[in-house]
Amino acid sequence: AAQLRSDMLARLPGYMVPSAFVRLDAWPLTANGKVDRRALPAPDREALPGRDYEPPQGELETALAEIWSDLLQVGQVGRHDHFFELGGHSLLAVTLIARMRRRGMDADVRVLFAQPTLAALASAIGSGSQVKIPANLIGADCTSITPDLLPLVKLDQAGIDRVVASVTGGAANIQDIYPLGPLQAGIFYHYLSAGDDDPYRLQARFAFADRSRLDAFCQALQQVIARNDVLRTSLCWEGLETPVQVVWRHALLPVIELPLAALHDPEPLNLLDAPLLRLVHAEDPDNQRIVAVLLFHHLIMDHVALDLLSHELQAVLLDQQAQLPAPVPYRNYIAHTLLGPGNDAHETFFREQLGDLEEPTLPYAQATLPGPEVPGEARLRLDAALSQRIRNQVRQLGVSPASLMHLAWAQVLGRLSGRDTVVFGTVLIGRLGGAEGAERTLGVFINTLPLRIDLAEQTARDAVLQTHRRLTGLLAHEHASLALAQRCSALPAGAPLFSALLNYRHSAAPGSHDEAASTAWQGIELLQTAERSSYPLTLSVDDLGEVFDLTALTSAGIDARRVCAYLACAVESLLVALEHAPLTPIQALNTLPVTERSELLHGFNTESNRPESALTIHQRIEQHALHQPDTVAVQVGDQRLAYGELNHRANALAHHLIGLGVRPDDRVGLLARRGLETLCAMLAVLKAGASYVPVDPAHPDERIGYLLEDSAPVVVLAQFDLLARVPDLHVPRVALDRPDWLQRDDTPHVPGLTAENLAYVIYTSGSTGQPKGVMVEHRTLNNLVDWHCQAFDLRAGTCIVCRRRAAPAACRYRQRTA
Repeated sequence: AAQLRSDMLARLPGYMVPSAFVRLDAWPLTANGKVDRRALPAPDREALPGRDYEPPQGELETALAEIWSDLLQVGQVGRHDHFFELGGHSLLAVTLIARMRRRGMDADVRVLFAQPTLAALASAIGSGSQVKIPANLIGADCTSITPDLLPLVKLDQAGIDRVVASVTGGAANIQDIYPLGPLQAGIFYHYLSAGDDDPYRLQARFAFADRSRLDAFCQALQQVIARNDVLRTSLCWEGLETPVQVVWRHALLPVIELPLAALHDPEPLNLLDAPLLRLVHAEDPDNQRIVAVLLFHHLIMDHVALDLLSHELQAVLLDQQAQLPAPVPYRNYIAHTLLGPGNDAHETFFREQLGDLEEPTLPYAQATLPGPEVPGEARLRLDAALSQRIRNQVRQLGVSPASLMHLAWAQVLGRLSGRDTVVFGTVLIGRLGGAEGAERTLGVFINTLPLRIDLAEQTARDAVLQTHRRLTGLLAHEHASLALAQRCSALPAGAPLFSALLNYRHSAAPGSHDEAASTAWQGIELLQTAERSSYPLTLSVDDLGEVFDLTALTSAGIDARRVCAYLACAVESLLVALEHAPLTPIQALNTLPVTERSELLHGFNTESNRPESALTIHQRIEQHALHQPDTVAVQVGDQRLAYGELNHRANALAHHLIGLGVRPDDRVGLLARRGLETLCAMLAVLKAGASYVPVDPAHPDERIGYLLEDSAPVVVLAQFDLLARVPDLHVPRVALDRPDWLQRDDTPHVPGLTAENLAYVIYTSGSTGQPKGVMVEHRTLNNLVDWHCQAFDLRAGTCIVCRRRAAPAACRYRQRTA
C-alpha cells in the first residue's frame, strides 16, 4: 500500500490520491449490477499507508501513547497516528487533556485540533499556560463577609450587604460569591428581556412506580445538590453594577405535590433562591404511577452537566456515592474565564473574522426571538450507512464529523438567506481549556460564538478543511462573550449578527444502559425532556457513536421537518462530492430534497405561467394607447391622463433622454413626488430602453445621496425644487415640471429591447446594513402584472389604488388594467 501510494503521488495531485487502500476479491454489486458503495468495507488501520506505524519516541510520546490506547481502545498507537482517525472527538479530547494533566502533562489543546498526531501533541507539552486559581477566603464559620474575602469579584460593602440580604440564613449560609460565566451572562440577559416567560427554564418528565421510588430519587438528588456547589447557587443583581452568583452552604430541593392537571404549567423558577431546581409530582391513578416534572435552569446546567448529574444520581441510588471523585468547584471555571486570555486577544481574533461583515445571516428573514412556546420541533435520524460514510470521509480528511456537519449547515443557511458568506452560532463545549477536573465539573461551560463560513469559490474539499480550521481557531476563545464577538462586526450596534444556531454534541445512544443502570433506575422512567431555544432556528446534531440524530427547533412559520431534511440532503450531496469529485464548487451542491424539488418544479407549475406576450411593459402600454387612446390610464386627484396623452408625453421625454445619451439597461434616477409627471417619467425611461431608480424625496439627504451615488445613474429626473437635493454626480439633471425639450409624438425606436432588459431598480430598506439595489426585468414585471390580473379578476375599467410613494409595480397594475 505504501508503494502504491508513493507511485500515485508521483503521477497525481495529492487530493486525488486515496487516503486508504482496501483489497477486495470482488466488487459488491447491487441488483442492477452497479457497485454497492454501502457494502464496501470501512478501511482499517492497515489500509492507511499514510500512517505507517512508527513507535513512539521518548518517555513523553510513550506515556501519551498509553493514554491514547486506553482512551480510544486502540491496541497500538504510533507517533504519527491521528487522534480523529482513531475515533477521537471533542468530548474525548476533554477526557484526554484531563488524563494528561493527571500525569503531569500540560499542553495547548489547540495543537490537538490543528495537528492531531501523537508526535505533534507531545512536542507541545509544556506550551500551555496555567491559570492560578485564587482560594476561596470565606471560611466555614464566617458570619461577616467583606470585600477582601472575594478575590473573583469586585463588590463594595453595600453591594455585599445586598447579596447577604438575598440569601436565606444570611452570611453564615454563603459559601462563595463570584461573577457569571460568559454563557450565563447571555442567558441572564435573555431572562430579563423575556418578561414573564423564561426561555431557559428546562424540564424533564419522569414516571415513578410508587412513592418509595419517588422518595429515593428525591433523596439522591438532594445528596447530589449537597455535593456540587453550582446546584446550590442563586443569582443576585438588584442594586449591583453587574449580577453575581451566590453559592449557598445549604439548599433544600423543593418537592411539591400538585393535581395531575397542574403539572402542565408549573410555576417559574425564582433565580433569587437556591437551588435552581424544583420537583413537582402528582398521582396518576389511571396508569397506577406517580408522574413528576423536574424543573431546572440552564444557568446551572448544560448537556454535559446533565450527563454528569445522571451519573452521580445513579451512584447514589446504588449506594456507591463513596466511590465518586471529590467534586470540583464551579468557581475554578469562573476563575479561568476571568484570568485566562484577555478581551484584547478575543477582540483581535473576532475583528479578523467578522470585521468586514455588514449584513447578518437571517434565514427566512427572521431576526426576532421565538415566542413563549417553540411551535416547531422535528427529529430525524441519519441511517447507519450514511453515518458511516460521514466517518469514513472525515477520517480521510483528518477532521472531525463536527466540521462536516457545520459546513452542511452553512450550505443550508446560505440557501435560506441568499448569502455566500454565512455566519451562525455554534455551541462550544467550553471544557477544553479549563482547569483540572473540568471534565467532571457540574455547571454551564458551553458557550455560543459566531462561526463564519465563506462558500463562494470554494471546492467541497477545501470548504471542509476551511470549516475545520475556523472551528479550531474558535477553541482558544471558547470563553469569550458573544456580545464582544458581535461588536467586532461592521453591523450597526444592536443589530443581530445571526439568527440560527448549530449545537453539535456527543450523546449516549438511547437504551445503551448497563446492568448497574438498570438496577439503579428500576421503577424510575424518563418520559420526556423538553428543549427550548432563544433563536428562531436551532439545529442540534447528536453524535451517538454509530449514527447521528438531528433535532430542529423553529419559530412560527418555519417547518422544522423541512429543516432536518435540508441538512440531511446537504450532507448527502457533500459526501457524494467528497467521494467522487472533491473539486466540485460547494455552491453547486444540492440542499433541496427530491420531494421538495419535484413539488417546486412540477407540483406548483401544473399550468403555464408565461405572460401573454414577450413584449416589454412600455410596449404593452403602447398597444393600449394605439387601440384605446381615450381610455383613462391614470388619475391623480382631479387630474386624468388617457392612454394616448400618457404615451405622447412619455414619447417626448424619452426622445430627450436618448438625446442625453441614455442607452439600454442604463439607470436613470427618479427623485420625485407622486404625480402625473412622475408616471410619465417612469414610462419615458422605459421607452428610452433604460431602467428607473425611484428615490423617495421624504428620505433624509444622506440616504438620497447614497441611493443616487450607489445606483450610478446616467441622468437624474426630479421636480425643480428637488434638484438642489441631488448630489453632484456629474450627470445631466432634468426638471420634470419645467419641460424644455422638443414635443415629439412619435414612439422612439430602441433596437434590441426584450423582456429581459431592466425595468427598474428598487432599493431595500437597509434595516440590516446599507440598502441594496434589486434589479427587476420587464419579464418579471410581466409575470407579476399578469398574476394580479388573474388572481384578482382585473379587467378593463378596473381601478387600482396606488398608495406607496414609490410603487412601480402597483403603477403598472393600473396602467395594465384600465
